[in-house]
Amino acid sequence: MILTDTHTHLYSEAFDEDRDEVIQKAMDLGITRFFIPAIDSTYTRAMFELRDRYPDKMFLMMGLHPTHVKENYLEELKHVEEMLREHEFCAVGEIGIDLYWDKSFLKQQQEAFRFQIRLAKTHKLPIVIHCREAFDEIFEVLEAEKGEDLYGIFHCFTGTLEQACKAISYNMKLGIGGVSTFKNGKIDTFLNQIDLKHIVLETDSPYLAPVPYRGKRNESAYLINILKKLTDIYGKSEEAIGTITTQNSKEVFGI
Repeated sequence: MILTDTHTHLYSEAFDEDRDEVIQKAMDLGITRFFIPAIDSTYTRAMFELRDRYPDKMFLMMGLHPTHVKENYLEELKHVEEMLREHEFCAVGEIGIDLYWDKSFLKQQQEAFRFQIRLAKTHKLPIVIHCREAFDEIFEVLEAEKGEDLYGIFHCFTGTLEQACKAISYNMKLGIGGVSTFKNGKIDTFLNQIDLKHIVLETDSPYLAPVPYRGKRNESAYLINILKKLTDIYGKSEEAIGTITTQNSKEVFGI
């Protein structure tokens, strides 16, 4: 069984002391495909170094994370544009809108989100969406940009059943991670109403570690805990869910 972590920040400083061990631990569990989202230009070199070290395991995205849309966002978007033109990436991400930490850059976040969606369309790539306390704002942009050339993953989905169905209507898979194991996560109460063909697995490591590691550093190896939770939710075997979700990731990323 091949498992896919569709969202992991393995280049993060959180792994500087034991990155190779963390990756090997995950691979020993059958997790052999790692999709790496971008944050901003300061991490680009670390991302390339990671891919160079594991060329057939790490697949890079390029994009500007919404919480890093600041005064210099136009310069950062130019970097994204240049990288997409000069290098090969599997997606534009993670991009979107985040109103949890700071609402003062909402207009710039919306502009950056639209710009990067259009970049993805130009390069015929999927998008990977970050959404926090911004479903209405995200859906407004997606509605304006919808079409056959708009597709991707709604990363770390934490919304309602209605919001899940709406996200799927825009050709988005739902990225399911550690939140599915939280007592107050809520998505486990309706997830079995969503066909598995719309689901991919992710950790978002080093963030949002699943139970029983909640509050600690997350790792790609903990994808196993998310997989086990989905076996409870869907009543299917780990093998079946692992196979289906990896196939879904292949459909999105083309890899």
